Amino acid sequence: MFAIYKRELRSYFVTPLGYVFIAVFLAAAGFAFSILVIFNALTSGRSDVDTYFTVVIFSFAILLPLLTMKSFADERRTRTEQLLLTSRVSLPGMVMGKFFAAYTVFGAAMLASCLFFIVLGRYGSPNGARIFGSVLAVFLVGGAFIAIGLFVSSLTENQLVAAVGTIAVMLFFLVVGFLSSYVSSPALRAVLGWVSVYSRFQNFTSGIFDPAAIIYYLSLCFVFLFGTVRVFESRRWA
Repeated sequence: MFAIYKRELRSYFVTPLGYVFIAVFLAAAGFAFSILVIFNALTSGRSDVDTYFTVVIFSFAILLPLLTMKSFADERRTRTEQLLLTSRVSLPGMVMGKFFAAYTVFGAAMLASCLFFIVLGRYGSPNGARIFGSVLAVFLVGGAFIAIGLFVSSLTENQLVAAVGTIAVMLFFLVVGFLSSYVSSPALRAVLGWVSVYSRFQNFTSGIFDPAAIIYYLSLCFVFLFGTVRVFESRRWA
């Protein structure tokens, strides 16, 4: 697994992809932070941290597919997939190596964006518990979305199809909670609320540490990573 991890992590930085992702992520987060947090802190004395983190997780639907779209689709396109399937690395190890490589790049960008809160400490009065909870939730959502991206990438050899498919699935998990208000059936409304990534995220932005939400995000990550392994198991023996 570690060999796959090193190879994938290196591939992000021998091409512009890793630098582009980090630059675009920090630019988008910095713009949202300056408008929603610093500007409000200077004008009204209150920083709108909740909306800032909401913008961040919705931006994942566009940015994270940049990291995952090539992970397996490019292996199929360049016909190097068989080398992976016949190597001594186990299929779970191969999938986890690619997952942790993408998660490392994402985590580096996210940690760099956390430096913005040093500025907030000078111009406002941030709530440490809410910020910590929100950052934790962002890392959990990011992990789940990267797992989704890897799964979609494993289904196709076209990077554009992988990116568009990943965006569609991510947006579904983000907006499905909003659809519950238009559903008359209490049972279906409960199911939509349970599936929603965003409704659980709101607990953290409110300063509520929700263990059930943590289990949900980790379970979502596990299900899609397991699904990716199953895709390659079926392909290995096809």
